[in-house]
Amino acid sequence: MKLHELSPAEGSTKDVYRRGRGAGSGNGKTAGKGHKGQNARSGGGVRPGFEGGQIPLYRRLPKRGFHNIFAKSYALVNVEALNAFEDGAVVNVEALLEKGIVRKTLDGVKVLGRGEITKKLTVEAKIFSASAKEKIEAAGGKCEVV
Repeated sequence: MKLHELSPAEGSTKDVYRRGRGAGSGNGKTAGKGHKGQNARSGGGVRPGFEGGQIPLYRRLPKRGFHNIFAKSYALVNVEALNAFEDGAVVNVEALLEKGIVRKTLDGVKVLGRGEITKKLTVEAKIFSASAKEKIEAAGGKCEVV
């Protein structure tokens, strides 16, 4: 096969359709827009959600809930996931990202107590739950708040 023999897959391309280029084209004069009216004008049409002047749905529905803009969002790690590290290792944000245990750091890492830990690790995180701290220290490790 040579470069000049290549062609697109059957049915993957359409002919260009030129509107408003004379009566002979079959789509001249109003170019498929009909006669006058809002949609015939340049820049015409309505915005998304417009219901012809009726109060739109997004305004008819009541406002609900509360979003705390000061809330902290932590990347959560359970102690069972820390078994992926070698004995005596220092577990910090970079190490967790490298291993793929955490995808985004968000506002820091919070260590939770689900599962068991068998390795002696030095864990650096923003927050530790009481049970996580207990389990890490019981395994001979250390918890350091960063």
